Amino acid sequence: MAFESKLKSPEVDQLFDAVLLLRDREDCYRFFTDVCTINEIHALSQRLQVARLLAEKKTYNEIEELTKASTATISRINKCLVYGADGYRLVLDRISDQEEKGKDEK
Repeated sequence: MAFESKLKSPEVDQLFDAVLLLRDREDCYRFFTDVCTINEIHALSQRLQVARLLAEKKTYNEIEELTKASTATISRINKCLVYGADGYRLVLDRISDQEEKGKDEK
């Protein structure tokens, strides 16, 4: 079953298609530096860290201390993990798979 996003538009499709064209971390740094503010990039990376820590069953207090994210942000991300579109789960699972593959190659 295909996911139907409320964000769907030709402009958002074009943005996501552009992201899918990025080939490596340097491409990502170049693109996101131009597209986002430094604070937006930090906020996005913080949210992913919070999601990872929530998936690891860390407490809100532990996450707040480790990431400096507000409890409101942590709560919002937790809600996404429980009731959202599974985007965090998808990425976290793929990161985990990639890390496991890297361990196997050593």
